[in-house]
Amino acid sequence: MSRGPLLTLRVHDALLAARDAGIPLLECSLDLECSATKIEVSASGWIWNGQRFPFLDVCKERTIYHWADGSFQPAARFATSLIKLVPTEWGPPTFEIDGIKMLPTARVSPYADAERKVGLIQPRGKVVLDTCGGLGYFAAWCLRGQALRVNSYEKNSDVIWLRSLNPWSPDPASPDAARSALTLTHGDIVEQIVTLPGESVDAILHDPPRFGIAGELYSQAFYGQLARVLKFRGRLFHYTGAPNKLTSRRDVPNEVAIRLQRAGFATELNGDGVVAVNMARSPQGMI
Repeated sequence: MSRGPLLTLRVHDALLAARDAGIPLLECSLDLECSATKIEVSASGWIWNGQRFPFLDVCKERTIYHWADGSFQPAARFATSLIKLVPTEWGPPTFEIDGIKMLPTARVSPYADAERKVGLIQPRGKVVLDTCGGLGYFAAWCLRGQALRVNSYEKNSDVIWLRSLNPWSPDPASPDAARSALTLTHGDIVEQIVTLPGESVDAILHDPPRFGIAGELYSQAFYGQLARVLKFRGRLFHYTGAPNKLTSRRDVPNEVAIRLQRAGFATELNGDGVVAVNMARSPQGMI
């Protein structure tokens, strides 16, 4: 996938500082800290890969800009909701829907956070169901962990578009053999999961939006479907977040654990989620 330069306030400030100091060559990152590159800087703009780019009139702190149609534009779309990439201090971005942050960033990189959570389902050699693909960080770490196959679903077409801009997101179309194991389906997992065969996956990663936005992804019926498609003793990580009980008046992690237990899982609270093992056998009693 060909991606153009991405600008953040930190990079743009570095470009302006080089211009003002008369420094003709600057080394920085134009792919959100995936790599470093050298840029020619002049009073009127800067040159990268033989192409001239302008300085921005306005560069906002919580915005990532991508190059399209001859100008830098925010990596954001508004259809029914405002969806945007948001920079982090670590490099790998998060994203927001109507101002609600979708990935943890307060104390750790969202990419490193995904690494820890993927480790909980031990992806090596497994077929993994990634129910709510988002920016693809779970899928990326499954591929690094040598998963046999990763079947990822994402309901929102604008989020899939954000993935196409984000250099930290895995590209399902990449010819790289390590990435050919990834399938990304544009579809609602609530609708799609009923079409999947029983006991067809070895592990599941479930990272839904918060309960108030997508309650159907926390329903008893949906958890029953997770148990149906997951093999006996297969592992599940379910992100719940850690909402303040005093303000939300709900204990979402424990509510999730109870519903998963009703579906046949053995559960354990782990950080901002629930780790579960499927103890429900198929109707044929096969393991």
